[in-house]
Amino acid sequence: MKWSEKERIAYSVSTPPGEKKDTTVPFPSSYSPEYVETSWYQWWEKEGFFTPEINDRLPHAVNHSFSMCIPPPNVTGTLHLGHALTVAIEDALVRWRRMQGYKVLWVPGCDHAGIATQTVVERRLFRERGKRRQDLSREDFLKEVWTWKKEKGEEIYHQLRELGASLDWSRACFTMDPGFSSAVTEAFVRLCDSGLIYRSEGLVNWSCALESAISDIEVDSMQLSGRTLLPVPGYQNRVEFGTMVTFSYPIDGQDGEVAVSTTRPETMLGDVAIAVHPEDPRYQAIHGKQCRHPFSDRLLPIITDTVVDMELGTGAVKVTPAHDHTDFLLSQRHSLPRLTVIGGDGTMTPLCGQWLEGVKRFDAREQVMDALTEKMLFRGKRDHAMSLPVCSRSGDVIEPMVKKQWFVRCGEMAQRAIQAVDEGQLEIIPHFYTKTWSSWLSNISDWCISRQLWWGHQIPAYRVTLPDSTDTQEEVWVWGRSEEEARERAAGKYGVAADTITLTQDPDVLDTWFSSGLFPFAMLGWPQQTSDLRQFYPNTILETGSDLIFFWVARMVMLGTELTGQLPFKQVLLHSLVRDKHGRKMSKSLGNVIDPLDVISGISLERLQEKVKEGNLDPRESMVAMEAQRKDFPKGIPECGTDALRFALCSYKAQGEDISLSVSQVLSCRHFCNKMWQTVRFTLGVLEDRGAELGTLEQTSPLNSMDQWVCSRLYSTVLQCEQGFERYELHSVTAALHSFWLHSLCDIYLECIKPVLSQDSGSQREKQVVRAVLYHCVCVSLALLSPFMPFLTEELWQRLYLLRGEGGGRSVASLCLQPYPQSSQLAHWHFPQEEADFTLVQEVVRVARSLRAQCGMTKEKPDMWAVCSPSQAQILLHFGPAVRTLGRITKLHLHCPQGAGSLSFPSAPPPPKGSAVGVVDHSCQLHLNVQGGVNVSKLSLQLCQRREKLLSKLEQSLSRTRLPNYLEKVPERVRVETENKISALEQELRNIEEQLSALQGPPKHNSGQK
Repeated sequence: MKWSEKERIAYSVSTPPGEKKDTTVPFPSSYSPEYVETSWYQWWEKEGFFTPEINDRLPHAVNHSFSMCIPPPNVTGTLHLGHALTVAIEDALVRWRRMQGYKVLWVPGCDHAGIATQTVVERRLFRERGKRRQDLSREDFLKEVWTWKKEKGEEIYHQLRELGASLDWSRACFTMDPGFSSAVTEAFVRLCDSGLIYRSEGLVNWSCALESAISDIEVDSMQLSGRTLLPVPGYQNRVEFGTMVTFSYPIDGQDGEVAVSTTRPETMLGDVAIAVHPEDPRYQAIHGKQCRHPFSDRLLPIITDTVVDMELGTGAVKVTPAHDHTDFLLSQRHSLPRLTVIGGDGTMTPLCGQWLEGVKRFDAREQVMDALTEKMLFRGKRDHAMSLPVCSRSGDVIEPMVKKQWFVRCGEMAQRAIQAVDEGQLEIIPHFYTKTWSSWLSNISDWCISRQLWWGHQIPAYRVTLPDSTDTQEEVWVWGRSEEEARERAAGKYGVAADTITLTQDPDVLDTWFSSGLFPFAMLGWPQQTSDLRQFYPNTILETGSDLIFFWVARMVMLGTELTGQLPFKQVLLHSLVRDKHGRKMSKSLGNVIDPLDVISGISLERLQEKVKEGNLDPRESMVAMEAQRKDFPKGIPECGTDALRFALCSYKAQGEDISLSVSQVLSCRHFCNKMWQTVRFTLGVLEDRGAELGTLEQTSPLNSMDQWVCSRLYSTVLQCEQGFERYELHSVTAALHSFWLHSLCDIYLECIKPVLSQDSGSQREKQVVRAVLYHCVCVSLALLSPFMPFLTEELWQRLYLLRGEGGGRSVASLCLQPYPQSSQLAHWHFPQEEADFTLVQEVVRVARSLRAQCGMTKEKPDMWAVCSPSQAQILLHFGPAVRTLGRITKLHLHCPQGAGSLSFPSAPPPPKGSAVGVVDHSCQLHLNVQGGVNVSKLSLQLCQRREKLLSKLEQSLSRTRLPNYLEKVPERVRVETENKISALEQELRNIEEQLSALQGPPKHNSGQK
């Protein structure tokens, strides 16, 4: 990425926070994000532009509401580019609807992120004070977390403001706020009362590093092809996985043994049986026999069950119900005991015997294999492909454990969520996720919501100790919105006096995703029937990353439907994940996680490296991350500005493959911002003090061909924006706007009107219309771009707004509250024939410029002949001034070899011999009159050399498409890029062949025939 530091211009007018920026000051000569983005947000926020109440002040208000919540970022850290994509998409939709006159509510929030936050605070506590969480009381530890939250929560909200997110800050909520917490308690109590939450002993996914249960969807499956050494938290050396160990159990009371295979030999201390398939001929004789455990002397029954795979390992399976999901189900069917041999901290329990008690589980693995070898029961070890469950939070290897926990019954709620999509009540966009939705929810298991943490919503359930109870009695639990309510419930249930009952609250907290699942209605004040809840629930849409479809979206749908009787939203819009420019997932350890503010304001390499050192990475990861930064950002990251970042993010096709974002693409959007700046600067110069002469859009009617063409292009652009927004295809909206401003407005229209405006002759009426067309094209375009580029468009629009004398420098009017342009308003600007005809002009101009370059005529303006059909001649005559201006030619001669009699003007004589020839299409050739003739041999040589280079490039690209399994292995995005490249190369080669053919001798004039 090549870039040079641009001049930073500061806005120096003293503006108190919340006051409107003064746009009467001189217009800076070049675009500077720092200048543009100063003061606007504070003014928008103070004026209440982001609240739904502003709708009452809009003349164009409509009787529709639009509500949405931001996926609450974790309070643990700062936002990254993935969050920035979410903000860019959501804010574009929100601003678009607000400009359309909808009553809009977009609620900001922050998630307490139980596991992630507690882990970060524990690390900081140990690093700064050498203390562990257990060295503090729960109350003191929670004070530390709240301190951290106050630091980090404000940082995240600051980032959201810097990104221009038009959130209603007066309604911001945090999942641990008192109001939200009471909603969580209410949800838990209601679900318990309806039997959807229950307490049971079950096998849970346990992270020994966190010493907590985690849910199924927080478990990543790591696929291993064989023996692999992996780092595990708490172990100095890497641990071996991906091997199958075989050992034998002696049969009790007779000769013989049963060999079993396992990938986890350390769990054999918890074996309570051996299972074989009832039809396996190898074991028919030992059904009902027993084996003796070599270390505990325990007898293990040999049981039969059809769940056993006869083909796997030896066909005999060791049964460890307390540490394996399949074995747990076996224990339920065969009434087997469950022996926990690995504790919550990952060390072996006293059940294993003194020789292993307190030994870490993977160290115990080696000791068990050594002991089996010593007892001559070890039968070998081999590579084994396997799926290893890993905690996505800590990187720890998951240990299945039997624990008494609280679970949510998901079956019926999941079926209702599937039905809602099947029946069209809930739409998931893109639609291909519908199948994934149905498949996952059809196979859902009950959700363990207990977490053995201190930070979070403590479970509002209480263990009851009755006056005459003993330690051996089964646990008795009640729940309530408060301890008093729980006590009353217990007294009523067991018929005893309330003051004789002892209640002990469950020390565990609820899974963070439980509270997040309530967000769409808890943020509006549920369970209270608030005016916000009545007006904005269900939400209009839920927009989020596709990776949260199960973590969050499915749970919101299940809990929302159950607790409110309504779906929480009508549509779900899922966007792809943001990866780095190499296609890698963003990870702190890879050094490719980028803070959006670093792209907005720019940052040096030195500061990037300092931020890595300030993080929580271990030294090895820090080295890798810093090396990656040196490679990708040798000069740091340039200042790109918020508008460029937002526009770049919305320019990707968000509904499909993952997005590979490079800072160079954001930088090119900054160049586009500068183009917009210079266009408005030119417009202001053209209009000078003539703003009052400008009519309204409705009063402005284009006169000449170019005015009509640009007006029609704007009409088509507005139409594309309408359609793109309605389909949530923001990339098509940004592409249309970029194309119109850069190509139609700047490259073509501005160039064509410069001669008109500079002529002393020419009618004043024509000039007045040109100025009006230019003014309205720029103003409408700024309004179209406003949802994507709120700062720059506001800055530029305010200057144009002032020009017409529509309010002073500190007027309340803001572009973000103006009506969003509609194609129906521009119907009188629609000239489809002009647009269709102008494509020929563009091709003629392209070929003319190419010819001039080939002939080395960069400064001269030669005469040009177009040898073409009569219909083409009519178009070129109609757009004659544009062809001459854009093609940089003095005079255009139109020669029609066939059908000249049908022309409304006399056909020009044929072009002179020795002209340079370029081919536009099969019926149109251009001849450039070159003074002194063209050097045919030199030009032919240049074209031949260029042809050889192109042929080589084409063969390289084609060879890639011929690789085996090309369609299956290569992502669609890469295939499309390759196809486009091949198409462009082939087109250029055709042009060269046509030019070589034309150079070899002037053609006979029959080009009008087909």
